[in-house]
Amino acid sequence: MTDRYCVFGNPVAHSKSPAIHAAFAEQTGEAIEYTAIAAPLDDFAGAWRRFVAEGGRGANVTVPFKEEAFRLCDTLSQRARRAGAVNTLILGGNGLSSELKVYGDTTDGVGLVRDLKRHGVTLAAARVLVLGAGGAVRGVLEPLLAEGPASVRVANRTAAKAESLAADFSELGEITGGGFDAVVGQFQVVINGTSASLAGDLPPLPEDLFAPGATAYDMMYGAEPTVFLRWAAEHGARPEDGLGMLVEQAAESFFQWRGKHPDTAPVLERLRQAL
Repeated sequence: MTDRYCVFGNPVAHSKSPAIHAAFAEQTGEAIEYTAIAAPLDDFAGAWRRFVAEGGRGANVTVPFKEEAFRLCDTLSQRARRAGAVNTLILGGNGLSSELKVYGDTTDGVGLVRDLKRHGVTLAAARVLVLGAGGAVRGVLEPLLAEGPASVRVANRTAAKAESLAADFSELGEITGGGFDAVVGQFQVVINGTSASLAGDLPPLPEDLFAPGATAYDMMYGAEPTVFLRWAAEHGARPEDGLGMLVEQAAESFFQWRGKHPDTAPVLERLRQAL
């Protein structure tokens, strides 16, 4: 019997998740069906219940439903609880009883860290700057801090939001927050988690931001480098986009559902060529 999975979003037709998970299933010999479902903006919970009633076993969740997914879970992973958002739903899985309870996790941070490591980036003892203080950043801070960086600085247009976010994670490591105008010193790793790339905008950043050999990483991706990555390359950093993060977070979801780790390299290469 084929197990059903999906990605919920609105809009969601552009999602690459069905292609990614189809490739994972083919590679691992898992019999799954994975589709994209546009949930109504005012009834995500209803869409999930209908999917389960029709035999759904789990789902990925993208914008704008990650916080709603968090609220409908019976049990949460530690990283999802801290992030306040869920991008992976598992029905009755992950060590729970056979009751059809909903387990929620967030795999974005794991995906980011694994992709950075794939690029040869060392996070341990590094000075890390994270741009933005929204849900995308909140979802990756715990796995980032778990790598033992020397410090993490969160910079945001609204300084108070960055300060509040940093305070929420302060027990996990050296993390501070503030406005873009308070960014000082050089960083080995700079991660853009703002939505500025979607609008072709660039956060106001100092010219001497990057330490020698620094990596600039944008969570966004596209056929062409984002304005942030172009700026970073002009200022001496190695630019990397977020396509690998997308594939790696999907691989972690797949593992949560099926107990198998797919090989992400050929899937990433196929996606890259199709951009």
